[in-house]
Amino acid sequence: MYITRRGIACLTAALATAWVTSAAAQEFDWKAHSGETITFLANSNPLGQLLIDHADEFEELTGITLEVDSYQEQQMRQRLMTVMNARSDEVDVFMTLPSREGMQFASAGWYADLTPYIQDSVSPDYDADGFGKALMDAATFDGQLTAVPLNIEGPLLYYRTDVFEECGLDAPSSLEGLADTAAKLKECTDLTPFASRGLAPAAPYTFSAFMHNMGGQYIIDGESAMCSPEAKQALTLYSDLLKNYGPPGVVNYSFQQLTALYSAGRSAMSFESSNEFGLIMESGDRLEDTAIVPLPEGPGGSHPTVIGWGMAISANSAKPDAAWYFLQWASSPEMQAKFALEGIAPPRAAVADSADYKAWLEESPVRQQWHDALAVLAETGTSEIGYPIIANPESREHIGQAIGDMLLGTASVDQACAKADTALNELIARD
Repeated sequence: MYITRRGIACLTAALATAWVTSAAAQEFDWKAHSGETITFLANSNPLGQLLIDHADEFEELTGITLEVDSYQEQQMRQRLMTVMNARSDEVDVFMTLPSREGMQFASAGWYADLTPYIQDSVSPDYDADGFGKALMDAATFDGQLTAVPLNIEGPLLYYRTDVFEECGLDAPSSLEGLADTAAKLKECTDLTPFASRGLAPAAPYTFSAFMHNMGGQYIIDGESAMCSPEAKQALTLYSDLLKNYGPPGVVNYSFQQLTALYSAGRSAMSFESSNEFGLIMESGDRLEDTAIVPLPEGPGGSHPTVIGWGMAISANSAKPDAAWYFLQWASSPEMQAKFALEGIAPPRAAVADSADYKAWLEESPVRQQWHDALAVLAETGTSEIGYPIIANPESREHIGQAIGDMLLGTASVDQACAKADTALNELIARD
């Protein structure tokens, strides 16, 4: 998912030179569906909230009324499952993670195929080639494009430079060194030494980087490998960090709680999504005392997690043409340039190389660190979070449950991994 640099002088030049795919693109009319109403099922994460905040711009441009149904991530998925299983047209557009549910949703026939739209119904400045082949391939199943990319993201290690300096510490240089650093922080400061996701469905997003850097794999020779030596080491390190150095109630932590904790200055290290950068820096306090790096490498090397949210049209939508206009607007160079300046990493090379974006990075060292860390993720990362099977979402529950059992002390690593392997092998057999 490497974002190639093109050396474009500025964003306006990039937009001016965007190609036109066909006569249909040249005749594109943003008002073609004026008066129609579509429903957007949104995740209330920073990206989803930015889309909602700018929705009036879409309505003014197109004359289309956008009704927004917004929930936290887990509730959003529950709502989507209800609507899709009923084959209802209540939802026209929804946010999706191809790395998580792409195979499952495509197999169920829940995605509309966007291929005809992106080939024949784009505005002159859309620049579909600007996403790059890897990003588009990640959202393509059985030859059908299921979503257009909205961002590129992955978990990063945020840490307090002032606290580290006060405690005489350097940033951890190895995966195993995280525990030593956390222990020294616990002796030196009242801040939570280390925080990351503990909520079962959310934990695999952050845990997977530990697994891969430790040298582990989820499946070996067609069977679940949670009890491999590498996976057990990863489970032990991750759960011990949270149990011994994490905040109270961390078993219920997802990105919202982590962001609130770190942005308020109450944690010294936080391993959390790059997407939270804008909210963490919102007050301005953390702009001056934070550094950001990828997760340190482990015995298995450095294999950071990298994913991207996409925007999809429901296969049950009664207004797919109008819905496509929303997708096109949300993923356009213009909108993604705006999002980039709010801390949402752009999936388009032209935006990443624009003069405005570079100027924004230069305003603060931590912004440049954020960007550089994401470049590492984009070049070397893996999007394998959970098991690469149709039941990927369900597989994450079992991984998270193993972490939770160890975190709460209700199971040893051998008990937790064995329980997980039994359940996960059943999922693999169903695939």
